[in-house]
Amino acid sequence: MNEQLGFLRNWVSAPVRVAAIAPSSKALAALITSDLSPRDAPIIELGAGTGVFTRRLLEKGIPEEKLAVVEFDPGFARRLREAFPAASVLCMDAARLREVELFGGERGGAVVSGLPLLLMPPLQLARILRGAFSHLRPGGAFYQFTYGPRCPVPRAILERFGLRARYIGGTLANLPPAAVFRISRKAEAPAAEAFQLKRRSLIAGVA
Repeated sequence: MNEQLGFLRNWVSAPVRVAAIAPSSKALAALITSDLSPRDAPIIELGAGTGVFTRRLLEKGIPEEKLAVVEFDPGFARRLREAFPAASVLCMDAARLREVELFGGERGGAVVSGLPLLLMPPLQLARILRGAFSHLRPGGAFYQFTYGPRCPVPRAILERFGLRARYIGGTLANLPPAAVFRISRKAEAPAAEAFQLKRRSLIAGVA
């Protein structure tokens, strides 16, 4: 109950950043992590909030020290550090992910994202994706939930980055109901080319 009240308080103070009026449900946590196992470690979590997805990752056998948890809100970040002392908790904007080194340079197998991508401008979304995939090894994927019926990453951005999105499933046991998508590199897209993105071309082609 205290967790829900804290989440609601954060939503009232910053509704665009928090985007939901309640923490993600256990059903959504199970869905967004359904593909994952210890083989996918290390794993990066974006927008961890109260740590619902973090706890589910630990339940699935992901070692705590193999988690990098990114959270913009200082209050949430402080509580995450207390709850998961062995994880690397970074209080920062996920759009700056390329600027940091994670896991001593070891590349991760997955990103689990609770960020409100639908509310973000294209350039911010582009930076988040570029940063996330810069930390993923070949075959790694970006898991994102959304409250809409479609992938929250526009098709134009997926194509520019050489990415594709696959619908994983949906759950009504969340407030509001949510769907999960798996975003991965296209096999035929060279990594070096997939992330060549200029500000001017992005604005012209996506905005």
